[in-house]
Amino acid sequence: MSEHEQQQPAPRRGKVLEALARAERKVFTRPAPESAKAQVKFLLTRAKGATKALAERLGVSRRTVERYRAGKLTTPQKRLQAALVEETESEWKPQFRAQAREQASTSSGMMVEVTVYFGFTCSGSSDDGRIRTITALISPTYVKQILELQEAGATEEDLHPIVAEAITESYFTEWGTRADGLRADFTHVQSIDFQF
Repeated sequence: MSEHEQQQPAPRRGKVLEALARAERKVFTRPAPESAKAQVKFLLTRAKGATKALAERLGVSRRTVERYRAGKLTTPQKRLQAALVEETESEWKPQFRAQAREQASTSSGMMVEVTVYFGFTCSGSSDDGRIRTITALISPTYVKQILELQEAGATEEDLHPIVAEAITESYFTEWGTRADGLRADFTHVQSIDFQF
């Protein structure tokens, strides 16, 4: 293993980004490849056999890719395992992912269940901030914004305000029928799940 491979940290998604990825995986008709050999073979198929291009995407040498494809290596380091999983899932069943995203952003919306610390600002009085577990339907308008931000490479911190705004509209203000002017922000995400 080269010094370069040892120094790169494992890619890490935040809880919101990971929840979006889990929601997408739930729409797959069959699971993505799980073994390193199967993942490499699948990714090579998607890369039209270009081992050099795949090696660059994974942050490893071309020879390492060839060894996994041949089955000579079977247990990747944590960083490479995380990269294989993320790359495989991003390429797996794109048509199902696209259909689910399109439907959620145009008609059905998306369910979210979140346990976070909510803080509030409002004209008048409001509850003090505290940990809450909330399940709410996010409107297609917000789903579209969230998915566009995700595709544009948004960070976890970029997504928090839009998810908080979506929850505020659907749960706290009930689509503008109560709590006029309420704004909720959240931090300290303990858990979050989306469902298309």
